[in-house]
Amino acid sequence: MIGYVTLGTNDMARAGRFYDDLLTVVGAKRTMESEKFIAWGNNPKAPMLFVIKPADGNQATIGNGVMVALAAQSKAEVDALYNKAISLGSKCEGPAGPRGEGFYAGYFRDADGNKLCAFYMG
Repeated sequence: MIGYVTLGTNDMARAGRFYDDLLTVVGAKRTMESEKFIAWGNNPKAPMLFVIKPADGNQATIGNGVMVALAAQSKAEVDALYNKAISLGSKCEGPAGPRGEGFYAGYFRDADGNKLCAFYMG
C-alpha cells in the first residue's frame, strides 16, 4: 500500500550519510537522487524512504505524531538498526525491546529530529 515516505532535511549531505549507514542494516541502498532528494530502497517495486528539501523552500521541520517505521526481519535486526542509529548520533526515543505480545521495537530520531522506529512482528 505505501509506495514511499519522505522526511524533510535541512542538511542533505548529513542526512545522506546517516541513512546510507543506517539502511545498510536492512540491505537498502540509494535508488535515486538529485540536488533536492535522496531515495533508498531494496528493490524498485518495494516501498522507499526519501529525504527531501521541502518544495516550498522553507526549512524542514519535524511533524508532531509523525513516525516512519522500518520493518526488520528479526529481533536481532531491530537491535542492529537501533544500535546503528544510536552510534550515528541518533537520540533514543525508547530502547529496543518488547512492546506487547509479538511486537519488538526500538525508537530514535535522526539528526533533523524525524522520529523512526525499527520493528519486528512475530
